[in-house]
Amino acid sequence: MKILKLVFIGGAMSLTAFSASAETFRWASNTDPQTMDPHAVNSAPVLSFLNNIYEGLVRRNQGMSIEGSLAQSWEPLTNENGWRFNLREGVTFQDGSLFNSEDVMFSYERASSEAADVRSWFAPVKEVRVLDDYTIDFVTNAPNPLFPDSIANFMILDKGWAEANGAELPARDAENFATINVNGTGPFTVASRDPGIKTVLAPNAGWWGAAEHNITEAIFTPIGNAATGLAALLSGEIDFIQPIPLQDVAQVEGRNGFKVLEGEETRVIMFGFGHEHKELLYSSDVTGANPFQDVRVRQAAAHAIDIASIDRVLFRGKIDGASQLVPAGISGYSEANSTRSAYDPERAKALLTEAGYPNGFSFGLKCPNDRYINDEALCRAAASMFAAVGLNAELSTGPVRDYWPQLREDAFDMYLLGWSPGTFDMEHPIRFLLSTPNSEKKLGSWNFGGYSNQRVDALLPSIQQEIDPAKRQAMVDEVVAITQAEAAYIPLYTQPLIWAAKDNIDLTQRADNFFMLRWVTVN
Repeated sequence: MKILKLVFIGGAMSLTAFSASAETFRWASNTDPQTMDPHAVNSAPVLSFLNNIYEGLVRRNQGMSIEGSLAQSWEPLTNENGWRFNLREGVTFQDGSLFNSEDVMFSYERASSEAADVRSWFAPVKEVRVLDDYTIDFVTNAPNPLFPDSIANFMILDKGWAEANGAELPARDAENFATINVNGTGPFTVASRDPGIKTVLAPNAGWWGAAEHNITEAIFTPIGNAATGLAALLSGEIDFIQPIPLQDVAQVEGRNGFKVLEGEETRVIMFGFGHEHKELLYSSDVTGANPFQDVRVRQAAAHAIDIASIDRVLFRGKIDGASQLVPAGISGYSEANSTRSAYDPERAKALLTEAGYPNGFSFGLKCPNDRYINDEALCRAAASMFAAVGLNAELSTGPVRDYWPQLREDAFDMYLLGWSPGTFDMEHPIRFLLSTPNSEKKLGSWNFGGYSNQRVDALLPSIQQEIDPAKRQAMVDEVVAITQAEAAYIPLYTQPLIWAAKDNIDLTQRADNFFMLRWVTVN
């Protein structure tokens, strides 16, 4: 048995094979990607899976750095703000049609549309211009040095294929042809799919890149029950699983022929509030009001959380408490605001009394049970901690396929969310989670609770375009200070990465928890 530990953020663990024959590879995770459409759902299970099939202009390598994919090179525009991308020639989609700049333009229009869940990626974009078949300009509203990094998961669809099959727009909460069918340029294609049961992938024989894997067939099975998943690994039914429960690490460590891969994801787990809700939806004792609109009540909820106990009981000492929406080590992390709200139940009770709720109140807490490590157990523990100060949570848990629609429909009083910044910069959660939701400006698309602060909104454009590191960090520090004082969210901890595999499997564990088949070798 081997145990391997990843000890740095922003990089990856890579296990390299020297030689191997072609093989079938079987793997499992607790969540099935709910769609095959790369513009429909902005969640890691979907984007990670589809990065094996579709490609973007740029991509992240094993060390998380940006490199060319469908764009061979890119450079800032000279007479205006923005970026020019020089596209790779000779690339074909999996149906044989040729890739060119019209596919990029179509995909931009599709991914930035009202129907897309990823439209916030393009908030800085003013205009997109096709210059020729293999050159395209993205003009931005202001200087935007982070833009190439920000579109690493912007995947390109074939314009003709989508139009021919009625998939001109993504179907976020419904279904169209692109929901269950694929036609990418990436290293793998879907041979068959039974949603929620099994998806079989095969190498794309016409891929433009050089294969670094030896897989002839890759079979993915979603296994929601952790014990069932672990049993499948240890019995040899599957070769790899992500994640495994922390309490099962010792069992895997004790078995010959298996290894555990540990690291720290760039994802912060947090609780969010229904800031804009005029009244609680799931309270048995409060009507016509929403106590969470009072900052003192939100602060009380933050002081009720005992992260040390959560770490000890649920995570076996493997988590770090979070003070803000990105972990330490991420660009823009605010060292000036690195202290999280202290566990202080007496202070929590005093704040509730000040706010007019000396006896507390009841509310609804929504959580997934198959999205994050120990997510349901975390919410049960938090509900107990809230109850100790008078905040009586009516906990409701369910699968993630039902969870996102509930959040979009505002069916919550408080909710659980995990966020990993796609740009590896604090600007990302400011844009998605802290900006006032604005469909026209493509901002706040994952700000389900409707948190709003005019100063935060005013600072975002300056943060996006400021080149001087000290000036930019000062503005980020101000945003973090504001949102901490207002308890916009309750940051909890950085999620650990706990994967398990057979000893004969070589793979790469990236800090964004994306799993790339093109780096897998079965020895």
